[in-house]
Amino acid sequence: MTETLLSLGLLEKCWRYVVLGVIQGLTEFLPISSTAHLKVVPIILGWGDPGVSVTAVMQLGSMLAIIGYFKKDLQNLLKGFSYAIKNKHWDRKNARFSLVILAGTLPIIIAGMGIKTFWTNYEISFFRSVPFIALISITMAFLLAISELFGRRRKIIDDLDIKDGLVIGLGQVLALMPGVSRSGITLSTALLLGLKREDSARFSFLLGIPAITLAGISELKDSYSSSANVDILPLIFGVTSAGIVSLLSIHWLLNYLKTNNTTLFIAYRLFFGIVLLGWWHSYN
Repeated sequence: MTETLLSLGLLEKCWRYVVLGVIQGLTEFLPISSTAHLKVVPIILGWGDPGVSVTAVMQLGSMLAIIGYFKKDLQNLLKGFSYAIKNKHWDRKNARFSLVILAGTLPIIIAGMGIKTFWTNYEISFFRSVPFIALISITMAFLLAISELFGRRRKIIDDLDIKDGLVIGLGQVLALMPGVSRSGITLSTALLLGLKREDSARFSFLLGIPAITLAGISELKDSYSSSANVDILPLIFGVTSAGIVSLLSIHWLLNYLKTNNTTLFIAYRLFFGIVLLGWWHSYN
């Protein structure tokens, strides 16, 4: 009897992690905020806040997916960077673009380290509360709408320079607040700088590789450094579902933005924020 109950408990946990993995895969790369959904949806379902450690595990699936999807791009960037370092020539396209990615990554590394060092209670601060996430989601809907209206959409990804990378990277720092959406803020900033929609999404994905990788590794290290009681099977299910859905999301968004604008995501972010505020108000 006890073994049966334990098996049922394990199956339920596996199912929950599959659902969380699907949420992670859908929301990490679509401009709607994975952190917000991973925190809020389980609470609405009555599962409680899954915590930072679960978020970190789910990010592993997305990390593997994006590295796999952009494998050739990453190889070319590394070759270009290696060549430039060795020969001290940065005129090659891949070498220059590697510097753009580096410039865009530095701000979030510095900001992330600063928060971990000086803001020790950030995880339980107002910035991670449900009403704040709801308000941020609504605000980001308007920002995305502004970028859609005023972005000139003439530049392609190869036109980006170090200054552009730094500006988009500074925008990416805002994604440290749940509800902002890393892909959402970088997409919006790139559109405001004049990039075409598909190129904005592609750069957002490439810029996200170091950010997602470093964040996932850091959170995993912090979450499990003092804990040995980890259920491996549910984690495998969660990471696998996150990876598969992440791959599908990346491929779908790149193709979607070839012929469509971002109105769908603007409407969803407004809807999500308003519903979330209503739900929070009714239970408080």
